[in-house]
Amino acid sequence: MDIRRVRDSVTHKEALGEIERLWHAPAGSPERERLGVLADLVELYETRYFDVPRADPVEVLEYAISEMGRSQKELGQILGSSSRASEIMKRKRALTIDMIDKISRAWHIPVAALANPYSLAPGSKRRSQGARPALPSERPERARVRAGKQARS
Repeated sequence: MDIRRVRDSVTHKEALGEIERLWHAPAGSPERERLGVLADLVELYETRYFDVPRADPVEVLEYAISEMGRSQKELGQILGSSSRASEIMKRKRALTIDMIDKISRAWHIPVAALANPYSLAPGSKRRSQGARPALPSERPERARVRAGKQARS
């Protein structure tokens, strides 16, 4: 099969068949490179033409762990912390854009499936979207300290 653009259901099916045939190609081989290019073309086609259902990101991760042979330990390695992975799976911590990007790249899960809003466990702390930490000059305790120092001067 020549590599060509995936433009309809017929070329999509052909590309998937070729990907399946090449799935266990050795790393660094021309077949493995071909597999990567075909996977990218299929992903592009699917992103454009297949609706990604609005799923709960934690449920998507649970599915990846139970059905795709992934593990929470592996998730912890991707995120750089097993406790962070545990907090996410228990809904005590929200996924960040950086985390979503890392998981998407490592596990080949569409960003859209991980970027949906979802609820956290009661009492979990999450900064509002768009919020930023106050600059030191904007913190009320700093203003009081500065005012006190000025009054003593």
